Formats: sequence, C-alpha cells, structure tokens
Amino acid sequence: MKCDLTSGNIMKTILLFAGPMIAGNLLQQAYNIADTLIVGRFLGGDALAAVGSTYTLTTFLYSIIIGMCMGSGALVSYYFGGNNLKKQKVSIVAAFILIGIISLAAEIITLGSVNEIIGLLKTPSEIMELTEDYVRIILSGIVFTFLYNYYAYMLRAFGNSVTPLIFLGVASVINIALDVIFVVYLDLGVKGAAYATLLAQAVSGVGLAIHSLINESNLRIKLSDIHFKRDDIIETFRMSFAASVQQSVMNFGILMIQGIVNSFGTTVMAAFTVAVKIDTLAYMPAQEFGNAFSLFVSQNYGANKYGRIRECIRKSFWISGIFCAVVSAVVVIFSKNLMRVFVNAQEIEIIQIGAEYLVTEGAFYVGIGILFLLYGYYRGINRPEMSLILTVISLGTRVALAYFLSRIEFIREYGIWIAIPIGWFLADVAGLIYMRICNKKVV
Repeated sequence: MKCDLTSGNIMKTILLFAGPMIAGNLLQQAYNIADTLIVGRFLGGDALAAVGSTYTLTTFLYSIIIGMCMGSGALVSYYFGGNNLKKQKVSIVAAFILIGIISLAAEIITLGSVNEIIGLLKTPSEIMELTEDYVRIILSGIVFTFLYNYYAYMLRAFGNSVTPLIFLGVASVINIALDVIFVVYLDLGVKGAAYATLLAQAVSGVGLAIHSLINESNLRIKLSDIHFKRDDIIETFRMSFAASVQQSVMNFGILMIQGIVNSFGTTVMAAFTVAVKIDTLAYMPAQEFGNAFSLFVSQNYGANKYGRIRECIRKSFWISGIFCAVVSAVVVIFSKNLMRVFVNAQEIEIIQIGAEYLVTEGAFYVGIGILFLLYGYYRGINRPEMSLILTVISLGTRVALAYFLSRIEFIREYGIWIAIPIGWFLADVAGLIYMRICNKKVV
C-alpha cells in the first residue's frame, strides 16, 4: 500500500499516490452532499439554508485541525525522505499532542458558544432553531475529525494513501444509509442528518486510529519518544501552525462571504449552499492532487532530489490545467442540471441563482488548480508561510471585492461570485513570481 515517492517514474508514482487521496476527498464530500441532497429533497428550503450556513462554519473549524495535520504530515514526509528516523518519530509525537489538545479545546469552546456563533453569521430568525439543532450535533465530532485526519496524513507521509481511503469509503456508506434512515424513515429532521454525519465521522476516526496503531509501527508512541528538545517542538509547531492558519484563513474568508450571502435572504442562501457543494466537488480532485504533490515534493526535498522536483512541477501543472479546463466546461454547460440534482425543479429562483454562481466561478477553475499546486509546493519545501501569504492575497481580494460589489444595487450577489476568480489569479501571479525569483535551487 506504500509508494516510494523518491524513485521510479514520476508521473506514474504521483498519480498512483494521488488517486486514492482524490477518491478519499470526494468521498469526504459525500458527508455533506448526502445531507444537502436528502435535506433539500425531503425537508425543504429552510432546512437546506440551515445546513448550508452550518457547512461554512464547520468547514472553517475543521480547516484549523486539517491544516495542522497537513503541515505536520509534510514535515514527517520530509524526514522520512531524508531517512532521519529520530526526527521523524519526534515530529509524530509532538504533532499528536499539539493537535490533540487544540482539537479538544476547540470542541469545548465552540459547543459553549453556539448561539453567539450563529448570531455572527447573520442567520435569519426563521431558521435560527434549525441551525442551532444541526450545529450542536455536528460540532460534537471535532475530535473524530482530528483522529481521522491526523492518522490519514501520517500514513500518507509514509506513502500510504490507500488505507485512509478505505476507512473513509466505509464511513461514507454509513453516512448515506443513516441519512436515509434518520431523515426519511424516522423523520428526525435536520437533527437526523447531523447524527448521521457524526456517527460516520466516529467510524472513520476511531477505526483508522486503531488500524494505524496496530499495523504501522512508526505511529506507536512510546514513553521514550516523548522526550524531545525545544527546537523539535518549535519546528513541528511552525509547520503545523502555518499550514493551519493558511487553511483557516482560507475558510474564514468563506465564512465572511457566508455572512454577506445570508444578508440576501434564504433563497440566495439555499442557492449558495447547493452551488458551493457542486463547486467544491468539481475542483476537489485538483485540491487533493496539490496535497499529493506537496508530499511528493517534501519527500524528494528531504532526499535532496531537486531535479525530480523540477520535472514533477512541470508535468503537474499540465495535468492540473487540463483537468480544470475540462471540469470548467462541464460545470458551465450543465450548471442548471447540476442544481436540479439537489433542488426540486419547482424551485426555479434557487436553481437560477445557483447556476449563475456556477457559470461565473466555474469558468475559471484553472486559477484555483494552479493555486493548489503553489500551496503544495511551498509546504513541500518547508516554507508554509508563503502558502499563507498567497491565501491572504486570494481571500483578501475576494472578501473586499465581495463586500464592495454586493452593495451595488444592480450587481447584488453577482459581485460575490465574480470576486472569487479575481482573487485566485492575483495569488497565482504572486506565487509564480516568487517561485521563479527566490527558489532557484529547486526550480
């Protein structure tokens, strides 16, 4: 199940490694897509809007944890590629303790602040109760999210991207089955959808943790491994924190956008909820390819194989660009049909607004594909701070333009949609210029 990323045919290696990661993240989206599809079909527009506003909140919270797991995974991959077993073990232990404590604290704090958080999102009063019911249950799964992502990124750091996929696949099937049982047959409403997701997260998180501890000796923590130096903690914290901030800033920007969307009422909220799910699913393979690319770069960077990195950069940009162009064409052409998969055909206005979003943003997926590769590249060469800078450029532009343009009466929510690709391309330009000027050893 493991791939040696430092030898063999580059494209074959990275595609075989990236394939399970892409499939895994697509399955992960099934958690939220199952909720959206079943809630939209059986519970109506208000329930759909409640689930949608919660999606951006939970995505932001999860991004903090996932980002830390991603950053620490890149560091472990770097030491693994350089065959530095001592540093590798220290990083694994430090990351588990650090991210575990933060995850537990996040769960306690957010569960105690649900009403305040919902208020900040400008949730309409008519769906306030539905949103609160859903979010309280969903937030109970933060620790399970930590367990799954920590062990998934550690296994991927060793070249194993298949095992996390298997556990996520099982959890996705459970999620969808429980959605149908709880919502359709037991009539539990949005609470049923939330319980289905929570139980599925528990299966994937606890299951992968147990499997990893039994089958991957590098992940078994001993008392002797807990004794590490201050510099080791600082390095692990730097990589984890920078990647976490990058991911959370990205999703905090989306959370701020959700606040603007909510100000336009439940129809626009429902359209945005569905369109974002489709949008995320469309470019998710490019995002996971970027994450696989990052681990490829980090292993080879640790092994000082810079020529291998240069070749991978060239080929990866072509692969991602072609894929994103094809996906853009599909999303633009079939935008209304895609909306109708999640929304009853009678909801004409929701479908129209959602299709407008998809056409406006979906035409420019090449921009986000390049940006994901740049994020992965800078994490891979141990410069996650640059990924953060690119995120600030992208999201800063997006949020500023969205606030400004959406206040113009004849533009309204369309201003939110058009701000997105503008932010992508500005960040792309900055990242490519920095790569060419300041990273000559690698590129």
